[in-house]
Amino acid sequence: MTEAHVRVAVVGAGFSGLARAAGLLRRGERSLVVLERADEIGGTWRENTYPGAACDIRSDLYSFSFAPNPAWTSLYAGHAEIKAYLERTADEEGLRPYLRLGTTVTRAAWDEGAALWRVATDRGDWTAEVLVAAAGPLVQPRWPDVPGLDTFTGPRLHSAEWDHGVELAGRRVGVIGTGASAVQLVPPVAEQASHLTVFQRSAPWVVPRHDRGTSALRRRVFARAPWLQRLSRERVFRRNDLTHLALAHRPVGRVVERVVLASMHHQVRDPRLRRALTPGYRLGCKRILVSDDYYPALTRDDVDLVTEPVVSVTPSGVTTADGTDHPLDALVCSTGFVATDPPVSHLLVGRDGRTLAGHWADTGMQALRGTTVAGFPNAFYLVGPNTALGHNSIVEVIEAQVGYVLEALERATEGLRPGERAVLDTTAPAQRAWADRLQRDLATSVWVTGGCTSFYLDTRGRNTTLWPRRAAAFRRALRRVEPSEHHRRVVRVAPAGGGDGAAVRLR
Repeated sequence: MTEAHVRVAVVGAGFSGLARAAGLLRRGERSLVVLERADEIGGTWRENTYPGAACDIRSDLYSFSFAPNPAWTSLYAGHAEIKAYLERTADEEGLRPYLRLGTTVTRAAWDEGAALWRVATDRGDWTAEVLVAAAGPLVQPRWPDVPGLDTFTGPRLHSAEWDHGVELAGRRVGVIGTGASAVQLVPPVAEQASHLTVFQRSAPWVVPRHDRGTSALRRRVFARAPWLQRLSRERVFRRNDLTHLALAHRPVGRVVERVVLASMHHQVRDPRLRRALTPGYRLGCKRILVSDDYYPALTRDDVDLVTEPVVSVTPSGVTTADGTDHPLDALVCSTGFVATDPPVSHLLVGRDGRTLAGHWADTGMQALRGTTVAGFPNAFYLVGPNTALGHNSIVEVIEAQVGYVLEALERATEGLRPGERAVLDTTAPAQRAWADRLQRDLATSVWVTGGCTSFYLDTRGRNTTLWPRRAAAFRRALRRVEPSEHHRRVVRVAPAGGGDGAAVRLR
């Protein structure tokens, strides 16, 4: 089969894939393709459409710095508005001709002899000089490991795979889980259901959102003076970064905990319910949630909070450890994602013929500056290991990585002559040193020692998900490429792009 050839292939068309493609186009790169398995762009905001789905970062910051949106209708945008923003940005940045929607990558392997990536999809094969994995870590829903789950005879939904054809009005609904999606979907589901039962394993820390609609005046001012919105963005970024103090310093965390509990006590008058909603671990050990209506929803007469562990699911409901049967007409599992085993890592094959998942099975997830992995030349991983933020916007991480990758590509191609190609690979010692330094920082952090278990931790109990410092420190860490951390070599290639790939310049 003839392979289409491009200089850069991007896997995924969510926030990170679109940012990567836009950055390349702005630098003049036109030999580019973005491969997306779904029929629409949007990533997380295409998949998560459950009732109440919204961002917990202010909209001015949870958007691209190069594509400000003065028209946000609220301080915290909902999923539909974020999805529309991404669609509009793809149009305005001229990304549409480079998108290949409905195209599932089945394998991407490094060809050492040809010095390129061979990318197999269900709609034809590609070769690429550079591969960017931008599929994101929160892709694979995690269903609860509860006996009998498949026997439930009513509708069974996962928050990440919501079926809008299921009618919950007038039904007895159960929600397993009290994480980020549950905190958002419980209030609107409570409005619909005849009775709602929330099954809580551990109480989350929930801080007020203080959301409100944006005024017409604000929208007009930001549209006419974009620099003011840029100032607003930076102000929100700096304010969010200050909250890291509560995570890094225990005395500050204790003060914030008292403030958060006082807010909960103000909203929840029932002492028994208060006790059930009081977390038994430190603030930040699990993801800190934001909501203005979660606690009020739990105080409703037609909502029950159950803290007894779920031991089984029956055809007609849920049984808890105290022997109580909870009859249900519909069951919602709000139990998050498999974050420490991203599906894309099983598709990428490095120089030694092993998958990225195979490498990480030995070492745990690790990547130099969260972006490159030794043995995977000319490959870049966006939102990689230890890049997630527990206190600030992931878009800031993505844009820092995009800038880092652009500089790496520029450095790699310096001085090339016609017929030559640069191969850039991370050195294993640099990667190990980076990962070891992060693990030393994380070993005493609240995310490891805070008294909880969370999706941040892998099967070894190591936090391979979060960045341990302030977001500003991540910006600085990716401000420049350190030549000593990479090995660069120059190879001669066939004029058509190497191997048997036919050179194609997309338009």
